[in-house]
Amino acid sequence: MKKVGIGGDHAGFEYKQRVVAFLTSKGYDVKDFGPTSEDSVDYPDYIHPMATAIENGELDAGIAICGSGNGVCMTANKHQGIRAALVWQSDLAALSRQHNNANVVCIPARFVDYALAEEMVSTFLITDFEGGRHERRVDKISCQ
Repeated sequence: MKKVGIGGDHAGFEYKQRVVAFLTSKGYDVKDFGPTSEDSVDYPDYIHPMATAIENGELDAGIAICGSGNGVCMTANKHQGIRAALVWQSDLAALSRQHNNANVVCIPARFVDYALAEEMVSTFLITDFEGGRHERRVDKISCQ
């Protein structure tokens, strides 16, 4: 996955900025959907456009960051082509890809330190979907 979108809210702004710099330094093509400051914002305004870009094939994956990770995760998962996973450990980031073919990782900025957030993002982006028995289950997730 080389084309990655990122978005969130004011609580995730600092982490988002740092993750963008980290991924850019690793050669990823990162599209930042916002926000552009720590001013209070509504996360759906940034997550819906990111999810749409993933569904349209413009991006390979997404990273969503807010205080709890829940709001961005719920918003992203409203899109039929999105499988967003709320993670708080690297093992969960890996399993979300291996078993669920997640295409958006959701980070709870108020509950994990930045080093762990970066590790989870890295793990998510380098881990492949295992397919096999998991494919049947993933194919049943969408309501369409």
